[in-house]
Amino acid sequence: MAGKTNYLEGKLLDLILSNTAYAGPGATVWIGLYTAAPSDAGGGTEVSGGSYARAAVTNNTTNWPLATGAPRSKSNGAAIAFAAPTANWGTVTHFGIFDALSGGNLLYWAALTTAKTINSGDGAPSFAIGALTVSED
Repeated sequence: MAGKTNYLEGKLLDLILSNTAYAGPGATVWIGLYTAAPSDAGGGTEVSGGSYARAAVTNNTTNWPLATGAPRSKSNGAAIAFAAPTANWGTVTHFGIFDALSGGNLLYWAALTTAKTINSGDGAPSFAIGALTVSED
């Protein structure tokens, strides 16, 4: 289960109930990693340093297959990889989906099933196909 941020909730409400255009994140979304939980209001502690950068994911139905099930959910349809760490990143506990490589707006966030300590010299962290799920209820 993922949380939708206040930012995204507001944009979708305005789109549906005020016919105010919302273009969405565009052709790419970026996956970020957190060592302290974000919330619907944002915040949290995103990993920084040691070659960390958000992972770019082309925003299409190959990488994010169409929503299914009840409640409706989407999972990544391709593996998502980050750069190998060149410094300790700490214990990663959450992920976020953003509309920009840096800064930008957090759209969705969720806790990882299992926290993962990532240290300098570890292999490039990644999410297997189907490992990241966002749902609406």
